[in-house]
Amino acid sequence: MLRDTPSTVYLKDYQPPEFLIDQVSLQFDLGEEGTRVRSRLELRRNPAAESRSADLRLHGEQLELLSLALDGEPLAPAAYAQDDEGLTIRQVPDRFVLESEVRILPQHNTALEGLYKSGGMFCTQCEAEGFRKITWFLDRPDVMSRFTTTITADKQRYPVLLSNGNPAEAVDLADGRHRITWADPFPKPAYLFALVAGDLRFIEDSHTTPSGRQVALRIYVEPENINKCAHAMASLKHAMRWDEQQYGREYDLDIYMIVAVNDFNMGAMENKGLNIFNSKYVLASPATATDRDFQGIESVIAHEYFHNWTGNRITCRDWFQLSLKEGLTVFRDQEFSADMGSRGVKRIEDVRLLRAHQFAEDAGPMAHPVRPDSYMEINNFYTVTVYEKGAEVVRMQSNLLGPEAYRRGTDLYFERFDGQAVTTDDFVQCMADAGKRDLTQFKRWYSQAGTPELNIRGEYDAVRQTYSLTVEQHCPATPGQPDKAPFLIPLAVGLLDSKGADLALQLEDESTPIRGTRMLELSERRQQFVFEQVPETPVPSLLRGFSAPVKVHFDYSDAQLMFLMAHDSDGFSRWDAAQTLSQRILLQLVADPNSAVPTGFIDAFRQALTDGSTDPALLAEVLTLPSESYLGDQMAEVDVAGIHQAREWLKTLLATELRNELLAVYRANEVPGEYQPDAASIGRRSLRNLALGYLMQLDDETIQQLCVEQYRAGHNMTDVISALSLLADRDTPEAAELLEAFYQQWQGDPLVLDKWFSLQALSKRPDTLQRVQALLKHPAFSIANPNKVRALIGAFCSGNAVRFHAADGSGYRFLGDRVLELDGLNPQVASRMVRLMARWQRYDPARQQQMKAQLERILKTEGVSRDVFEIASKSLE
Repeated sequence: MLRDTPSTVYLKDYQPPEFLIDQVSLQFDLGEEGTRVRSRLELRRNPAAESRSADLRLHGEQLELLSLALDGEPLAPAAYAQDDEGLTIRQVPDRFVLESEVRILPQHNTALEGLYKSGGMFCTQCEAEGFRKITWFLDRPDVMSRFTTTITADKQRYPVLLSNGNPAEAVDLADGRHRITWADPFPKPAYLFALVAGDLRFIEDSHTTPSGRQVALRIYVEPENINKCAHAMASLKHAMRWDEQQYGREYDLDIYMIVAVNDFNMGAMENKGLNIFNSKYVLASPATATDRDFQGIESVIAHEYFHNWTGNRITCRDWFQLSLKEGLTVFRDQEFSADMGSRGVKRIEDVRLLRAHQFAEDAGPMAHPVRPDSYMEINNFYTVTVYEKGAEVVRMQSNLLGPEAYRRGTDLYFERFDGQAVTTDDFVQCMADAGKRDLTQFKRWYSQAGTPELNIRGEYDAVRQTYSLTVEQHCPATPGQPDKAPFLIPLAVGLLDSKGADLALQLEDESTPIRGTRMLELSERRQQFVFEQVPETPVPSLLRGFSAPVKVHFDYSDAQLMFLMAHDSDGFSRWDAAQTLSQRILLQLVADPNSAVPTGFIDAFRQALTDGSTDPALLAEVLTLPSESYLGDQMAEVDVAGIHQAREWLKTLLATELRNELLAVYRANEVPGEYQPDAASIGRRSLRNLALGYLMQLDDETIQQLCVEQYRAGHNMTDVISALSLLADRDTPEAAELLEAFYQQWQGDPLVLDKWFSLQALSKRPDTLQRVQALLKHPAFSIANPNKVRALIGAFCSGNAVRFHAADGSGYRFLGDRVLELDGLNPQVASRMVRLMARWQRYDPARQQQMKAQLERILKTEGVSRDVFEIASKSLE
């Protein structure tokens, strides 16, 4: 285990930096045996600093110091001290220039932080604290500097040399090398630094801003992928135009570049002017990418572009404020994707992710506020709470203020803080000032962890023709926060009459009714809202559009849920009613496998399938049963086998009773012609493949042949993968033959092979773990590549509940082995895997003991990383 317990960093201890760095000049000499980095820093004391030390402390890790000079004079060894985490220079003046040269080894950097090699390409990843592995620096986000970067390398090996900003100078050298200089005119923290060097090709386009500036757009990829960039470029141009129209934000450099990298810990990085992307979120063609791939590329391209203002021009003061940039930018990319596709379906997808992962995080030992109070390793706080719940917190501010005031708030934010590193409080204050209201209570969403729960009762008074909603809010205890003050919660509601139409809503003391959705504001532990002039007993539609990240408890009858499922005008509420009803039935089947399915449930599915007026994409969501992991989250003790059996049984029942309707939907939603990733076509393919998934529950040779025919037709990767995934659940010679044929066809495409690994890891077959273990030795798999790890190990452990949580503990032992193997290579990826056992206490005693044993084993291992130590130790608290 670690020799010393890692120290904890606390928000309350924040102090402004003692020094600032105004100008940075970097010179990289890239080599195969090592890379030399020369740095020239112009430093001065920070007048806003709360303390004043005679010494300068710089961050630095894994750096071989070659030279060090202050104001042109070499420093004697007695003038500085170096340790594993940094460099201390003694007795520095108030303003000075520090020059240094270090040697680093990118080719050995398997953690993929700082400067490393991906295949034959040099690239960087500096967020959150990777820059300190490149050179000595004040590696904190509130130190913003102007960078000039010069890169020298062999021209034949690395003809393309890129960094942040605009190109300034390019020179060919006599020894076959070349040198390029990039200048970034905008101050930025070190985490936004980027460098790429490789044998790359690019596609190019341009964009004209509303002010008339011409911006060159380039996407760089390896030569064999040059034909897979068109969708990424189109997505970028859509994002630029959308940001200009919705937020008034123009791009500010002469060139905007994206580079696709095969080895990357995350999805992408918003480095100023030079976004480095996981190739998964750039490369796509109809033959190789699914609908979800195309949508993911569009979303991530937009997300990183939007960061230019919400993250780069304005950044976070410290890492506790991470959601300042990430929550806001996720909200922006969600709204962009909603405008580009199906708004209702996009909202459902976002909520499903939040409920499945963030609600679970809130309910376990890893619960933390959107703005955390402390951390051991900042990489561990790139979480669904910071990102997705953070986005919901921004959405709630938009809901409370309304679109016009919200836009005034963001305009004020950009005007007030451009070029600064600020806090979530600063952002909320802009919203408060623009909306002319006090949002002090609202800020509890940033400081209090946990998912608030609303207990709601409805009562109709036929004599007075009023309908009252009584709402009580509470938030369960989370680590370190046993008691929570009331939140300010926007609750969107509607009332439906007996025909399913929205009633006009008029609260007491109001003169004008509002038909449709009404945004109520909860600020107390208990509140009552009384609607007047309600002519009949209504069915309430609660939390429309998922107006706040809360859990709603209302005593709906089965008939009311089916009514909402059929008639609610809000797409999210229709889906939510279907999910609630299905969840109720499934959990009852878990408790009593002989219980009856409520009368009308199958008819409700039949009615939905035969109602041609519903958007196919929304219908596919409504007819999708809750996942096994989500069902487990609704139980006091997760019944792994019971949930799996109940869900499979209900799917088979629906397939049996609705065989003809499902076949009709399958045939009616074939999308003819050339593949297009537009919203309408995606919706039809989604519904068609959902119908096929239900039908494949039947032991029917005709249906199985239909599935094989869909695979062999090969119209697009969406249909091919959908069919092959269903066939992979079957232990038949034909399934094995098709899996091998798929590999032979796509063995040269790493991203397509990731799909091949995942569909086998997600198989329901009893021997899935054995197959996954065998695939670890497959020549196409690499434990050093994060995409491969997520595709195989991650898919099995996080997406295959019934096999990962096998009663004999084999899944847990498998994960423990992989975590320890990964920790020596890439602690970030290893720590994310450990999280999969963090909620061990929710299972039966035998499984609890098996998971706990693996966590204890990991903690006892000599040399375990700080990343893994934090997650494993907190999981056991």
